[in-house]
Amino acid sequence: MSTEYTYEMYVEAANYIKEKIGGEAEIGIILGSGLGNLSKMFENTIEIPYIEIPNFLVSTVAGHAGKFIFGTLNGRRVLCMSGRFHSYEGYSFEILSLPVRVFKLVGIRALVVTNAAGGVNLDYRPGDIMLITDHICFSGTSPMRGPNMEQFGLRFFDVSRMYSPELLEIARKVSKNYRLRFHEGIYFWMSGPNFETPAEIRAIRAMGGDVVGMSTVTEALTAAHCSLPVLGISVVTNMAAGILQQPLSHTEVMDTATVIETQFTAFVAELLTTI
Repeated sequence: MSTEYTYEMYVEAANYIKEKIGGEAEIGIILGSGLGNLSKMFENTIEIPYIEIPNFLVSTVAGHAGKFIFGTLNGRRVLCMSGRFHSYEGYSFEILSLPVRVFKLVGIRALVVTNAAGGVNLDYRPGDIMLITDHICFSGTSPMRGPNMEQFGLRFFDVSRMYSPELLEIARKVSKNYRLRFHEGIYFWMSGPNFETPAEIRAIRAMGGDVVGMSTVTEALTAAHCSLPVLGISVVTNMAAGILQQPLSHTEVMDTATVIETQFTAFVAELLTTI
């Protein structure tokens, strides 16, 4: 799916959200598969289904609610994206810039991106949390491909600090309050929707990938383009292909997310009120 978006179309989507929530938001968060219960901690909740937002997209993945959820968390105005979009759904990399650009126009000053990922690093195990320090993406394309929108950022932009060191330090400090296993490492993007082959996983490990997943990269790149600080967090919901002698499934992803949900949700909630 590909649509030629104008700056005005992004503004129209953002203005619709701002009208619904009564102004701007401070912090944005994108929730991955099976990680959607954070919003239950919000006060003064307002839900906005994607289908109601002008020029927006629709999520097709099980475990993704397909709506924005706005609320306050210890007084902080948080806009949560419950359900994201992936290239394997048929969306082009260019169109996947839409959600983060709308976040930017809604006024957020920091973006937290979570995902469910496969563990590639042999020291990891299901239920672990990885704070993303960088990513590897060999897709050959970018969400910024095509005519540049100067309203958001420069044609050529730096990504060496894409995953904000300042936000990463806050996450390190907050993580000490929780009984979860934390790591820091590299997220490796693969297109999906099939899981990777054992040979691909061996190659990913050799190239320095610690987890593998099918999201997050387009969101982080778009945020870097519009100078929006990002904190990326992966939940290791399964070990990648060839590590354990069992087939991979989306059910396993959802089941692992459910097991750690309470602790992980509390961790993210504290993060959002600390940033």
